[in-house]
Amino acid sequence: MLKAGVLGAGHLGKIHLRLLNQSEKYELIGFYDADETSAKKVEAEFGYKYFDSIEKLIDAVDVVDIVTPTLSHYDCARLAITKGKHIFIEKPITNTVEEAETIRTLVAENSVKGQVGHVERFNPAFKAVKDQIHNPMFIETHRLAEFNPRGTDVPVVLDLMIHDIDIILSVVNSKVKQISASGVAVISDTPDIANARIEFVNGCVANLTASRISLKNMRKTRFFQKDAYISVDFLEKKCEVVKMKDAPVNPGDFDMILQNAEGIKKQIYFDNPDIPNNNAILEELETFADAINNNTKPIVTLHDGTEALRVANMIIDQF
Repeated sequence: MLKAGVLGAGHLGKIHLRLLNQSEKYELIGFYDADETSAKKVEAEFGYKYFDSIEKLIDAVDVVDIVTPTLSHYDCARLAITKGKHIFIEKPITNTVEEAETIRTLVAENSVKGQVGHVERFNPAFKAVKDQIHNPMFIETHRLAEFNPRGTDVPVVLDLMIHDIDIILSVVNSKVKQISASGVAVISDTPDIANARIEFVNGCVANLTASRISLKNMRKTRFFQKDAYISVDFLEKKCEVVKMKDAPVNPGDFDMILQNAEGIKKQIYFDNPDIPNNNAILEELETFADAINNNTKPIVTLHDGTEALRVANMIIDQF
């Protein structure tokens, strides 16, 4: 079992502590949090060992799970990497692309592994259809959330939209050509609602909307590609796959047939896969353990996290 320690015991940090503690692939050694009073409460309530310095915790583990505010990601990661520890780092990877590039260099120099916590890659609805997403030419995403003060220290693009940016970059095999975007700060000092249009060199267009001041929660993405429409509901963990094929010569009474102006007939059919239930955060942590133990490539690499941050910053620069 890999010895793991968590940096940061806030809302998400406590979730990581609980899951690492129950995982069969990790031995949870303890945690560090800059707020000593809060940390001691967590220690008293849950029994996780509190370390009073980052260095002591890092020295005691094999894997450092960084769940601190984004501004401190770089310093925490650099300290862990230079001590020869593997890092799991929550999204966004760092505060700047330059910091992310430095972390990637340090990981290579110190022969350790790193993974970024883009958890939607492990959402069961997305996992169920990702192998059916081939060369999408139009993608539409809506990620809407009710207001929560947590996370409002950064623009909604880094808080919410970056999830969808990572998903899109993972399925579009092309470089970004052009970005246009707009954002409005309604209740925070940074934009609370944003829309972005990403155009790729291969002709694919992605339209993304994110809001943290909505009256209801929504996390939906729609992929349009030749002969198929794929919808993923990340919140409800549901998906829908609608495909087209050449119509049979003698269609059945209940076959759905479309005919275009040229007389070509197509049959519409549904190919909805089964969606096995999972805990996405536990799975992302445990697949990282597998990558370390088997010396394989993590599912969400530091490169992936860097590129998601790069595109997010390109969007913010358009505001």
